[in-house]
Amino acid sequence: MSQPRIVAAVEIGTSKIAVLLGKLEGNTNLEIVGHSLSTSKGVKKGEIRDLRAVSDCVHSALGSAEGKSPQRIDEVYLALSGRHLEGNFNTGTATVSDAAGRVRQIDIDQARADAKRRELAEGRSYIHHIQNPFLLDGRPLRNPIEQEGRRLEVGYWSVHADTAQVRNCLRIIKGYGMDVSDMVISSVASGSVLVEAAEKDVGALVIDIGGGTTDWVLYRGGFIVRTGVIAVGGDHINNDLSAGLRTGPKSAEQIKVEYGRAYYESSDRNEKVWLFGDYTIGDREFPKAAVTRIIEARVTEIFEIIKAEIKKADFFNPSEIASGVVLTGGTARLEGLDQVAEKVLGVPVRFADFQPGLNPELRKPEYTPVIGLLDYALQGQEHAGNKRGGGLLGGLFDILGINRREDEF
Repeated sequence: MSQPRIVAAVEIGTSKIAVLLGKLEGNTNLEIVGHSLSTSKGVKKGEIRDLRAVSDCVHSALGSAEGKSPQRIDEVYLALSGRHLEGNFNTGTATVSDAAGRVRQIDIDQARADAKRRELAEGRSYIHHIQNPFLLDGRPLRNPIEQEGRRLEVGYWSVHADTAQVRNCLRIIKGYGMDVSDMVISSVASGSVLVEAAEKDVGALVIDIGGGTTDWVLYRGGFIVRTGVIAVGGDHINNDLSAGLRTGPKSAEQIKVEYGRAYYESSDRNEKVWLFGDYTIGDREFPKAAVTRIIEARVTEIFEIIKAEIKKADFFNPSEIASGVVLTGGTARLEGLDQVAEKVLGVPVRFADFQPGLNPELRKPEYTPVIGLLDYALQGQEHAGNKRGGGLLGGLFDILGINRREDEF
């Protein structure tokens, strides 16, 4: 039997560093043995601006989580976010080579290679090549082997990133004395544990609203057809409140947490809220209507941007998102957020729900991506349908001495 190993799942966010340690035994058993959620410094809109400050935060979070574990960390899996992430849908084709017209593995390999041939601009590197269904003479197939036809096509949603940003993330973990086994974009990690296979089949949209960015992933027909990151998150709500109410960022955050709601109600016109509530020097009152109107405007914008991006790709059809929207991330704590999302997107919306057996301390939306990373580490190559690959894994991983392995979601 293989020896149990401790896997660290790490997400470097704009407002928080999340670390979750899992003890993995074989391919079926996972036990949570450590965790840490701490403030992030040196990150803006998901991008590292101060490498030393971020390194200190991540190393402290890793040390805190490792201190609760029965043994040292063996592997690190990294969640990647940030506005530098972009995606393209690329299609590859192959003419079936068999004289009888039966698809062979060589035809599949050729179509896949053709889909991944697109070169990126200097300074960009592929993170994921997420496979979509095959088309054989226009017929969608999950596995075309031995099927008869002449023209084989396969599409990939290919996610790429700023090479320097990814290099910095990898160096931070390397500075802790660990290798990164692999990385997964945050939206894909979250989606892997928030929606079931049947929900992916009929269509689902997962939206993770963090501090500096909002990550989303769209499923259709059981496949990931689009992902995205917009540079707007919970911190922008704080900034709006700070400017609109003429108060400091910390006070704005306090007002949002204590009195905030994602939508305005007419009764808010007659209600006042207090900064401290103790009537001491510096305490002030604000109209609740101002608070809720400011928040509603910003969260509405977030959902409208996502809707516009999906529409631009001709994928926004409510009937094909039948299982609805799942909201997660720290900003998902905001009261009424689901109602605004449903109004804008026109599909059912629910908040992330975790397994009942999960430690209550971990049943927080901030932990969603790292929970997904541990699931990915446990499942490994059993995740079906989407190969990773590209210049980054073969380049930066080698440069930094990081072990690379092909994987599927």
